[in-house]
Amino acid sequence: MGDRVDVTPAAAELIRSLRDRHGPLMFHQSGGCCDGSAPMCYPDGEFRTGDSDILLEELHIDGVAEPVSFWMSRAQFDVWKHTHLTVDVVPGRGSGFSLEAPDGVRFLIRSRLLAAPPQTGSD
Repeated sequence: MGDRVDVTPAAAELIRSLRDRHGPLMFHQSGGCCDGSAPMCYPDGEFRTGDSDILLEELHIDGVAEPVSFWMSRAQFDVWKHTHLTVDVVPGRGSGFSLEAPDGVRFLIRSRLLAAPPQTGSD
C-alpha cells in the first residue's frame, strides 16, 4: 500500500528501544473495543496474520535494521480505508499483550483523512 502509516519521533524512539530488547517487531491494528482498538506491538511473527488481515505498511525506522510490518484487520481497514495513520506513544498502561505495556506507556493511533485526488473539469 505505501504511505499509509507514519510514526512520531517519540514512537520511533520507543520502537528502537523495543527492538533492542525483543528483536524484530510487528504491529497489528484490530477493530476491537478498548485496548483492542489500539495498535499492538509484538515480536515479529508472534501474532499470526491470515486472510482476515492486510499488510498496510512496512515501516522503515531510523536505527532499526529491518522494516516493522504494520498489519490491520480487513474489517477495520474497510472502516479506515480513507485515513492516514500515525503511530504515537503516550503515558499510561495499555494492553498487557503489547510489548510497551511494562514501560508505563502505550501506543495509540492518530488519524487524518487521506488527501482527495484533485478533480478535473470533466468530473
